[in-house]
Amino acid sequence: MAALVGLASSALAGDCRLALVLALDVSASVDVREYDLQRRGLAAALVDPEVARAFLSDQPVAVYVFEWASPSMQEPIMPDWLLVESEADLARIASALLSHPRTGTNDRQRTTGIGAALIHASTALAAASGCRARTVDVSGDGRNNAGFDPRYVYSNYPFDDVTVNALVVADPLAGESLAEELTLWFRSNVLHGRHAFWLRADGYEDFRRAMTAKLLRELETPVSGWPNAGSAG
Repeated sequence: MAALVGLASSALAGDCRLALVLALDVSASVDVREYDLQRRGLAAALVDPEVARAFLSDQPVAVYVFEWASPSMQEPIMPDWLLVESEADLARIASALLSHPRTGTNDRQRTTGIGAALIHASTALAAASGCRARTVDVSGDGRNNAGFDPRYVYSNYPFDDVTVNALVVADPLAGESLAEELTLWFRSNVLHGRHAFWLRADGYEDFRRAMTAKLLRELETPVSGWPNAGSAG
């Protein structure tokens, strides 16, 4: 808890190189099995040796993880930001992911409110304004269908210096055409910032691989090849 409480002053002091928000989709389209694959995939990606080296290669990275669904449903996985200064810190986040009960388990009205998730991320980022860079990593398997559209959010909330990347989870059984349509929607509506990029997972079974590659790119570690990936341009 000391690391959590101390983050705000540390970030404002300027020794944080990146504030990274990880936003996980728990809308109705994500079933129990897929949810388990998603949270376990992120937990495994965070403790991957190469990812850990990337986290610890320079000044600390501040991490905030939350689940989102309908506009009124955003739930932090941990009570606040965590400044990652050791592998133990990454293990702590992974443990929180694996032990956290799914948000809105008994709520059948779990719509897809990506705009509302972005607003929640923006509010969280206000506590890490001293970090050199700020990035939101949105994972999702469907288009916004409730609440504000992402483009409205970008025009009306403080995102001028924030990069928003997307991990698009495509249904491998739906075919390439639908996967491309979903990717195009995320590229056109969710990506934000000059260096924003998207990366696609072929189903939740592929989530761990895709998230590992995505974290490495966000932490600026060279990776050979980016299958199913692209930029905002």
